Amino acid sequence: MWAIPFVIGSVALTSCDDDDDDLDDNRNYSISGNASGSQVVPPVSGSGQGTITGTYDAKTNTLIYTSTWTNLTSAPTSAGLYAGASGTTGVLIGSTWPSLAATLSGTTTGTVVLTDAQETQLLSNGMYYTYSTTSNPGGEVRGQITASVM
Repeated sequence: MWAIPFVIGSVALTSCDDDDDDLDDNRNYSISGNASGSQVVPPVSGSGQGTITGTYDAKTNTLIYTSTWTNLTSAPTSAGLYAGASGTTGVLIGSTWPSLAATLSGTTTGTVVLTDAQETQLLSNGMYYTYSTTSNPGGEVRGQITASVM
């Protein structure tokens, strides 16, 4: 008589697997993206290019990035992360990136802690970055950011 309730209880307990591996907040992501003038809204002609690489830790909401720019018309006056899909303008994430060198080509690195809403944008590939110059204050190059599970 005790065997049937025990078997049913055992099946129920073993079939409820608490698998945290399926939760986004326990994963690490690699991020990447290439920037060009053709991705700016509206498009900008020129030979400027950019790249971004880095990692995103969903446990701490921390994005660590390295970004480069080359062949801009002048040194970048600002750069930043934005929420928005390709072909749209978005809202600035955080402040202007640090350590922008006053050169036509260079590299900047940084760390940004994202809000939950910003994390959703990043993980759904709805975030981009841009470099602005004196000639193109609305952005000279822009690149969509792709996040991939590591």
